[in-house]
Amino acid sequence: MTDRTRLYNSVAPLRNVAALVALIDRVKDRPHGLPGMATFYGPSGFGKTTAAVYAANRFQAFMVQVKSSWTARKLCEATLVDLGLKPLRTIADMVDQVSEHLARTARPLIIDEADFLLTRNMVEIVRDIYESSGAPVILIGEELLPQKLRQWERVHGRMLDWVAAQPADIRDLGHLAPIYCPGVDLDAELREYLLKVSQASIRRICVNLARVHEFAMTRGMTAVTRADWGKADFFTGEAPAPRRAVA
Repeated sequence: MTDRTRLYNSVAPLRNVAALVALIDRVKDRPHGLPGMATFYGPSGFGKTTAAVYAANRFQAFMVQVKSSWTARKLCEATLVDLGLKPLRTIADMVDQVSEHLARTARPLIIDEADFLLTRNMVEIVRDIYESSGAPVILIGEELLPQKLRQWERVHGRMLDWVAAQPADIRDLGHLAPIYCPGVDLDAELREYLLKVSQASIRRICVNLARVHEFAMTRGMTAVTRADWGKADFFTGEAPAPRRAVA
């Protein structure tokens, strides 16, 4: 089993995974007549993409991760590739292709890094796909995505719900420790300290758990306490101070 597979099979208890799964469930099972789009948003590092990959597997959803350089054509082509379809020639035809397939399969469409839809003026294409298919469409993006979407009232008004990704807590750290620090026990004080210096970011927690694992392995330790760790460095995300020029 690859590390990636092991990770996504192990993160179900994370609070943001549970939040996204609940959101998609709510959109899928919405009463007739209610809108079928939703937004999951939060700062970088909160584990939104990890949650999206887990949810895509859970619901057999289609998932597209938008890139900053994409055009409307590339968005349609990439979506069709994930749907397993050969793209047609025009954007209009490709939008119809995506819509028809989603309507036929009734599977959700998850769009990660959705902020780029707005900066590249592609969000109306997503609305067209939703309107034509009726399939659940979940946008995932940064903290200000809901405010940015207010500029597109026809999209903003089709949201069933907005769910904010939450900062990691000590339970999340406990679920991640066996993945990134296997075979090493961390005492409660070290766990609390690691959570604090990681600023409750899932990404930084993973990096710092890996540092504890390296610390333990190089010393032949199977348990690490806060006292053991001492003044060793954790990754905080802060940029290093500039170095002085050597004379």
